[in-house]
Order: sequence, then C-alpha cells, then structure tokens
Amino acid sequence: MAYIDNIVFALLLAAGVLFFVRNVKKLVRNIKLGNPVDRTDRPSDRWKQMFLVAMGQSKMVRRPVAGILHVIVYLGFIIINIEVIEIVIDGLFGTHRVLSFLGGFYDFLIASFEILALLVLVSVLVFWVRRMLVRIPRFWSKEMKGFPKNDALYILYFEMVLMSLFLLMNAADVNLQQAVGVANNHYLRVGSFPVSQFIAPLLQDLSYQSLFLIERTAWWLHITGILVFLNYLYYSKHLHILLAFPNTYYANLDPKGKFNNLSSVTDEVKMMLDPNADPYAAPAADSEAAPDKFGASEVTDLSWVQLMNAYTCTECGRCTASCPANLTGKALSPRAIMMKTRDRMEEVGKIIDKEGAFKEDGKQLLGDYITAEELWACTSCNACVEECPVNIDPLSIILDMRRYLVMEESAAPMELNSVMTNIENNAAPWQYSQQDRLNWKDE
Repeated sequence: MAYIDNIVFALLLAAGVLFFVRNVKKLVRNIKLGNPVDRTDRPSDRWKQMFLVAMGQSKMVRRPVAGILHVIVYLGFIIINIEVIEIVIDGLFGTHRVLSFLGGFYDFLIASFEILALLVLVSVLVFWVRRMLVRIPRFWSKEMKGFPKNDALYILYFEMVLMSLFLLMNAADVNLQQAVGVANNHYLRVGSFPVSQFIAPLLQDLSYQSLFLIERTAWWLHITGILVFLNYLYYSKHLHILLAFPNTYYANLDPKGKFNNLSSVTDEVKMMLDPNADPYAAPAADSEAAPDKFGASEVTDLSWVQLMNAYTCTECGRCTASCPANLTGKALSPRAIMMKTRDRMEEVGKIIDKEGAFKEDGKQLLGDYITAEELWACTSCNACVEECPVNIDPLSIILDMRRYLVMEESAAPMELNSVMTNIENNAAPWQYSQQDRLNWKDE
C-alpha cells in the first residue's frame, strides 16, 4: 500500500510540475512578443534595486500597516514552503519527517514554521477585513469586477486553508507521537509545535486510526493545495510572486520623465532647425532606420519589458489611487491600463496556441481595450510609476500609444495639434512668427 501512495504522489508531483513548466513557457513566449530593448546596463544598480524593492519590500512598507502584513505573508510563503522539500522527500520515499535528523535545528525550523503560519493567518484575515468590511476604495474601482475582484479573495482563502491544514497536520502528528502502546513507531517524537500543541487537545480523544486519517488527509490536501496554488499563479495577479524579481531588475533606471527620442525624427528636426543643412544629404551611417510604425497600437508594438510589466501587475491599485487624473474623475486608471494590456496579450497568446502563429482578429489594444480618452487624460506626472511596489511603468505604455495617435493617426486633441503646428511653423508654441518672438522686451 505504501508503494501505491508513493506512486500516486510521484504522479501528482510530476503533473503539477509539468503543467507549471508548460505555463511558464507560454508566459515567456507571450512576453517575447514584445520588441527588444536593452536593459543590461548598470548591473550593480539593477541588483541593488531588485534586492531593495522585490526582496526588501522597500516600497511596500511606505504604508506601514499593509506593508508589514505583506512582509509577513511574503516571508511566510517563502520560509514555510521550505517544508515542501521534506514533504516531497517523504511522499516519494514513504518516510516521515525525514529531516528530523537535524535535531535541535529541526525543532527550531518547525517552531518557526508554525509561528509564521499563525502570523500569516492573522495577516490574511486582516487583509480580508480591509477588503470586504472596511472596503478600501482602491479595491472597489470599476475595473475590479468579476474575476479581478474574486481572484484576490481566492488567494486569501487559499492561504487560509493551506496554513490551517499545516497546523492541523502537526496537531494530529503531536497526538500520534504521544500515543502509547502503538506498535507502529512511524511517528517518532520529533519537532517543536508552539502553535499546534494548543490544537492537539481537541483531537486527543480520537482513536489512533482517526488521528492517522486526519494527519494523512491534511498532509495530502496541503501538498495538493500547494501544487494547485503554484499552477493557479499563471492565471492570477499573484504571478508577481515570481515576476517581481526580474521586473524590478529590468526596470528603467533613467530619471523619471525622460522621454526617449526616435533618431529618425530627431534628424528631421535638426535639419529643419539648421539653416545650413542639406535636405538631400544622405543620412548618417549609424542613424536609426525609420521604424515601421511610430508608437504602439498593439501589444506586439510594445517592448518585452512593458509586457512583463503587465504580467507583473499586482492590481493593488496604489497607482490609480495616486493618479491625479483618476482622482478628478477622468477615465484613466493606470491599473486598468496594465490589466487591459495583459488581457489583450492573453488573447493574442490564445490565437497563437490555436493557429500556431498570430493571425489578425480584427481587434487591437488601442481602441478595443484602451481608449484615446484614457490616454489623453494622463498628466505624465509619474505618480503611478513612483507608487508601484514592483516598479511597473504604466506611463511608458501610455506615452507609446499617444505617440502612435499623434504620429500615425494625427489624432491629438485640437489644443495639442495647434501647439505642434505652431512649433513646426514658428519654432514656438505661440501663433506668431519667429521675427516677433522678442517683441515683448519693447513693451
């Protein structure tokens, strides 16, 4: 029978890992749909940024209550899952608490896991109260309907169940270790249980067979839940658990507000402003060739970093809560920009899965997902970029799509078109000739 359990566990583990690898490959493929961009400069600054922001949670703790609770859940997720190593070994080889040979250090580990599990349970409960009872406004914006709203709750319930199963498993184990006169010595007296020892008395009157059934059931449900959670990540905003590290490493290190110029356009402007320039001169050998499209109207026009940003979005809403356009009732929500980009990317990915390559479906990111009204509502203040706890840059997507509207569609607002026309004709935003630009000094 034991061998059957080991085989079943091996098959379950293999299925979970293979499905996870399949989803990771699909994720990488979708991100690579974006255009190349070089983010390999200043590696020391990038490593520092990743450790501070992704691992150190430096931007999360700016809001102390939510930040500290998130750190607890984050540490709990990382540290408690060290226990998965032991579960996998036990499941494959039919052992029980195989790492108990570590002695006192093992006792310390189990005690730490239990305390963290309790702290995670409390933190998750507080998160649920904040979301469902206090109803913090950023969790109830118009884009947080249907699955986006339920996704956050699913994860909270997942974590509650996984931590509860861990403590229940240990509580049953405590009673099994203390059983007297039992021929089966499978349950050795190992581990330290500062939390589950208070749950154990609730089970002490049960028979050995009942305790064994509870312990094994909790064990199987716990590891199955972990594998299900692992594979749910791809479909969830909690993909940031994995992507926060590369996303912060490859984040833009340039000063906020720095706008990248197309060399093909810059050359034209220089030629226009230089009275001695030869309009028929050949372009410089190292000049950038004119792109097929100025700006972005589809996810494939964005860079791979921007697409990774969309997958990394935690949907926490800090960007939208700090957006002045959103606060004044405009249509723009930086969080919605990232969510819509991810939705369109997923749709493109499904077409590739079905057809083998992307085929036009009559839709695109601009217009069908993100409206021009949203884009022009942005004040380019960078508040969303500053607030994001994992260094996502919604503004870069907004600016690239604006560039498309202006340079490809000539679809800028009338006021902006007037300014740009004046700059083109008069080299100034005002509607008078260059010869009159200094007349103000005579007034």
